Amino acid sequence: MKKSLGAKTLVYPTPVWVIGTYDKDGKPNAMTIAWGGICCSQPPCVSVSLRKATYSYGSIMERKAFTLNVPSEAQARYADYFGMVSGRNADKFAATGLTPVKGGHVDAPYIKEFPLVLECRVIQTHEIGLHTQFIGEIMDVKADESVLNEKGVPDIEKIRPIIFSPERRAYHRVGGYLGEAFSIGKEIK
Repeated sequence: MKKSLGAKTLVYPTPVWVIGTYDKDGKPNAMTIAWGGICCSQPPCVSVSLRKATYSYGSIMERKAFTLNVPSEAQARYADYFGMVSGRNADKFAATGLTPVKGGHVDAPYIKEFPLVLECRVIQTHEIGLHTQFIGEIMDVKADESVLNEKGVPDIEKIRPIIFSPERRAYHRVGGYLGEAFSIGKEIK
């Protein structure tokens, strides 16, 4: 028997992504988000949701661009820091020693040390209660060569992304390989 838990933000996995932006003065900033996901394949798009109170919200509204940076397990402490401190009050790149790099396709910085980066231009915004959802068209994907597989595609087991548990407010690692998609279910047919 299932127990009702009420209306809550409980779904797994929840990504840990760091959004890169430039503020109105051109200062690079980074903010950790967990409310996001792929939302379209043609054109390739992601959605990310931010509260209006965040410093990054104003930057995205002004520049109509952001980068989506995927930290690895080894970078969990940076991701946590980027979510705890406001860019209004701190230079997060100076504090962490990480390197902002000007995006080649959008007006937003990405984090050089993170293994996977998506450059996104905002094509839609939706006001949803406390959050605004930004739909970003993916203009380019950048990956460290060290995380690519033999086909030249990012490999989840090399990236080692982290996920967030909203109710526990905890970070977790991604588990191991289970089987090929669109294949392991064939035995049911």
